[in-house]
Amino acid sequence: MKNPSIKQKPSQPDKARKPLEGYARYTNLAFQMFAIIGIGIFAGVKLDQWLNLSFPVFTLILSILSVAAAIYSAIKDLIR
Repeated sequence: MKNPSIKQKPSQPDKARKPLEGYARYTNLAFQMFAIIGIGIFAGVKLDQWLNLSFPVFTLILSILSVAAAIYSAIKDLIR
């Protein structure tokens, strides 16, 4: 029977897995931010085209809002 107070050394695959988990987490975070910002900019461009605006109002507004949403999402994920 194993004594729960004695900690075992992590095996070699566990040590190698830790950096890979970090890379996967931050890569996923970067793709998620890219997707949020891309969707916001795409929606702004399409709205400006649909409304035939001479100045890209919705592109500016939605790009700024999507960057804010991406930063909020990243912070929320990093806190977890």
